[in-house]
Amino acid sequence: MNAWSVPGYTESRELGSGGSGRVVLAVHDATGTPVAVKYLGERLRRDAAFVREFRFEARLLGGLDTPHVVQLYEYVEAPEGAAIVMELVDGVALRALLAREGRTGPEPALVVLKGSLLGLAAAHRAGVVHRDYKPENVLVAADGSSKLADFGIAARRGTTPGVAGTPAYMAPEQWSGEPASPAADVYAATATFFECLTGRKPFPGQNIAELAFQHTTAPVPVEDVPEEMRPLVLSGLAKSPGERPANAEAFVAELEQVALAAYGPGWEERGQRGLAALAALLPLLFPSAGGAPPAGIAARAATSLGRGHRLDGHRPGGQGLLAGALALVLGLVLVLTARAGDEAPGRAAAEAVATTSAVPGTGTTAAPGAASASPAPPASSSPSASTSTPEPTPTPTPTPTPEATGPSTPGAPSAPPSVTLTAPPPVTSEPPVTPEPPAPVSIVSVSVASLRQTGTSTAAATVDVVTDGTGPVTIVLNWATGEAKGGPGTADGTDTSERRGATRYRLAVDHTFQGRGCYWSLRADTTPAAANGGSRQEILTRRCTVT
Repeated sequence: MNAWSVPGYTESRELGSGGSGRVVLAVHDATGTPVAVKYLGERLRRDAAFVREFRFEARLLGGLDTPHVVQLYEYVEAPEGAAIVMELVDGVALRALLAREGRTGPEPALVVLKGSLLGLAAAHRAGVVHRDYKPENVLVAADGSSKLADFGIAARRGTTPGVAGTPAYMAPEQWSGEPASPAADVYAATATFFECLTGRKPFPGQNIAELAFQHTTAPVPVEDVPEEMRPLVLSGLAKSPGERPANAEAFVAELEQVALAAYGPGWEERGQRGLAALAALLPLLFPSAGGAPPAGIAARAATSLGRGHRLDGHRPGGQGLLAGALALVLGLVLVLTARAGDEAPGRAAAEAVATTSAVPGTGTTAAPGAASASPAPPASSSPSASTSTPEPTPTPTPTPTPEATGPSTPGAPSAPPSVTLTAPPPVTSEPPVTPEPPAPVSIVSVSVASLRQTGTSTAAATVDVVTDGTGPVTIVLNWATGEAKGGPGTADGTDTSERRGATRYRLAVDHTFQGRGCYWSLRADTTPAAANGGSRQEILTRRCTVT
């Protein structure tokens, strides 16, 4: 058992464990906020590849601005261990619901799929593939909402990290180690959806060889799937990734169309009530059943790489996450090189210390204390905060991921090197911050990624903008209608918005057309002007037929 615990928290009980680590229920001492702490397994702490993956998971969680993914509060790395402090979801794993009930019914299945798909969509927009979507990694809260958890073997899109995943849910291309793609997550999510609908996994192989054969060659057994849901299942479980929805966002759009056609406008509300009722049948599995109040309150956090170094800062309330800031700061590295003449014998140059803000808290800012940075402890894929027994996951081939710290000091002694950082005096309120003027930014490209008709006079579009910096960019959308294809048309409204703080933006916009033209078009432009000059897309509406 790993005896090390994250300073500043009082642990009460274990929520789940597996070969890669354990998850415990704890309370932040300073604020009383309940949290889940995911500890890296003892045997994996000396594997640098797992360290990188564990760090990568923390950095990823910190950068996902969505209520549909379990949120990061703090990442701590020390010579004695590594841990991710995260949001405590007061609910149960989907696996526990299926173990008790067998199946959920169509509407609850659609709701749990949509919620976790929205979490996947945020990851896909960030260029990350989860690679281990399964019922153990979907958490259902008491109100019937769902969140996606455990990015322990996630990988950057397009990388080839090797064969990894949970066999019962792995896409055909995962078995052959092809590059990670969002379509593989869509497959795994659909396999889980299949299980919610039928009470069984899509393929019943008893060993890895059988499962590999069935997932790559056997037809999808949809006989027990409700007829209205079969198109969705067949689409998501297509053998070829090119025949599936390209990513989770596209799959959500398909899901909503199928659900609306099958069950009418109230399907989502009914489904969420159904999920809440199923979760209520398992009250003893809720983390709060052990005496901890449910999470989900406003919180603050500090993230540190190093030995106990911590910098507390403001965390937005409600469902807010330090999305951009947390991802940005986790990517920064403060490399501290100790002068040889100032180092005592047995001490080497410190490796690195990176800090950011998000530990559960109130409104008080704590000052950083002394820190000892040392060679990075090992990390691994990590268990979800669930009391169910996770399915076996093939050990991933380690893939180098961007480091959050510098390289370990060669030949470092067993005693960890340290560097003392002088902290400013504590303050009792957030100090005012004067932002620096934003650096000039250039627009690499702007594109109308999609434009589709959603009603007799309504349309929905997505627009992608890529920049070379995080400075402000103004995005102008000009709508038009026309009677002739390719013509300039008649102006039908303009939408203007400003974005800053990232290098990629996706705008999802809806528009109600006033004009009666057969052709609808959207042109996207930016200030500063994009290198590609702008983007335009046009569609022929269903109201007109061209002969």
